[in-house]
Parts: sequence; C-alpha cells; structure tokens
Amino acid sequence: MSDPLTYAYAVVRNAEGLREATTLLRGVADTPVSLVTDSGDDQLGLAVSHVPTQDFQEGALKQHLEDLEWLEVVARAHHGVIEALGERTTVLPLRLATVYLDDNRAREVLTAGRTMFAERLARLAEHVEWGVKIYVESSAAVAAPTVPAGDLTPGRAYLRNRRQQQSVRDTVYQAAQKAAERVEAAGRKHASDRVRHRVQQGVLADAAGAGGENFVNDAYLVPQKRCDDFLADVAHAADGLAGVRVEATGPWAPYSFAMPLGESGGAAATEGAPP
Repeated sequence: MSDPLTYAYAVVRNAEGLREATTLLRGVADTPVSLVTDSGDDQLGLAVSHVPTQDFQEGALKQHLEDLEWLEVVARAHHGVIEALGERTTVLPLRLATVYLDDNRAREVLTAGRTMFAERLARLAEHVEWGVKIYVESSAAVAAPTVPAGDLTPGRAYLRNRRQQQSVRDTVYQAAQKAAERVEAAGRKHASDRVRHRVQQGVLADAAGAGGENFVNDAYLVPQKRCDDFLADVAHAADGLAGVRVEATGPWAPYSFAMPLGESGGAAATEGAPP
C-alpha cells in the first residue's frame, strides 16, 4: 500500500495551546489533524492530515472533483478544520485539495514562503470575511402593468407593453446599482479590503430560495471590531429601493483574501502527488 499523502488546510500563526487543540480535530477522510512547523520559525505552522493516496493522487483527484457528493464531503471537512483553527488563531486558508507527498515537502514549502506567510497573517489578524450579495427580484424585474391597447393595432400595443416592461426592468437595475454603491461606501468606511467575485447563476445564485438574479457577489475583509457597524450599513443598503434584496453572510475565515499556496513558490493542489 502506498504511503499516505499530506493534505494541507491552512497556514496558521502559532498560539498557546494550538498544537494540543489541533490534535483533537478530524479532517478530510476523518483523519487526525496535526501541525507541521517551520524549521526556522515555530511561530508559523501548517495544519495537515494524512489522506489515502488512492483518493488524492492526481488522476484520482481529478475524477473525484467531478463528483459533487464526494466534493461536498471533502469541502465540509476542509472548512470545519479551518473554522475550528480560526477560533484560536489567525488562519491563512489554503485551496481545497492542496496535497503534498509528505510532511517534509509541506515543511519545505512553509519555510520557503516564511516571509510572505508571516506578512499575510499579520494583515489578516483580527479580521473576518463577510460576503455581500445583491439580488434583483425576478418578479420586479420582469413584471410591468399591461397598458390597454385602446385604438392601437395589436402590433403597436405589443411594442408599447414591451417598452413599458423594459422601463420597469431598467428602473430595478438602476436601484440595484444604487444599493451596490451604498454597500461599497460601507466597505470603504469599515472594511480593510474587498474582492469582487463573479456573480452566481443557476442553483448557486440563490441558495436561500428567495428568488432573484444575483447582481453583486462581493467579499469584504472587516476588522472584528467594525463588524457591527459594517453590517448595520449593509442592512440599510436597499432602503427605499423596490425590487432589490441585499444579503450578508458570515463571518467566515478570510478565504477570499488568502493567497493560494501555489502563488508563493509553493504548491498548487496535488503538487508532488505521484502519477
């Protein structure tokens, strides 16, 4: 049987009692979590566990990532470890399925990126991520009163009603833009950074099932002491704007603001995995 691979969850700032607390966690494939430390600086650690080679070597992993049920299980375990670590220290979350041949290779990557990781952790300290989504309500965007045809021909009546519907739609999207400007103003006032994500479509666009088209899908890095003020301003972003809904989710570990390990001279997912 092949030796297990090292699955990495996050770079962490070491803290009192962290190593002991980490040993109580179970991660991907229900494996125990441990800390790999930087050989030259024990203030940095890499949270890892050991996963089966047959599931996480490059070829198998590519197939698994197309299996939504398998992916959900792994993602939940990955997120659970990061959230638990985030309750005790500053975390730099890594990309799902970042895998190394062994702990020694993981330690080499941690050591090579020591300066960058330390700087990024310092920036993220005492911050959390909030997601803000703005929706255009479907009913408001498409519904418009039908104008009586009067003496108009059917063709002209149809065109007039279409223009009326387009006018309503334009008004709703203008309102959504106004809400977006208010959220951005709240971000400039209270947040340290923002990431603009691609708007979601299909099932992911409205997981709450409230209906609507995703117009904005942003993430904000907010100091913990400013969260209440940020959320209060976001909560009023849609005031007086018909057909617009604003949702804030979080707080999360700062996934959107963590540089993937592969961008620092480290490894992308499955780096070092056997063929």
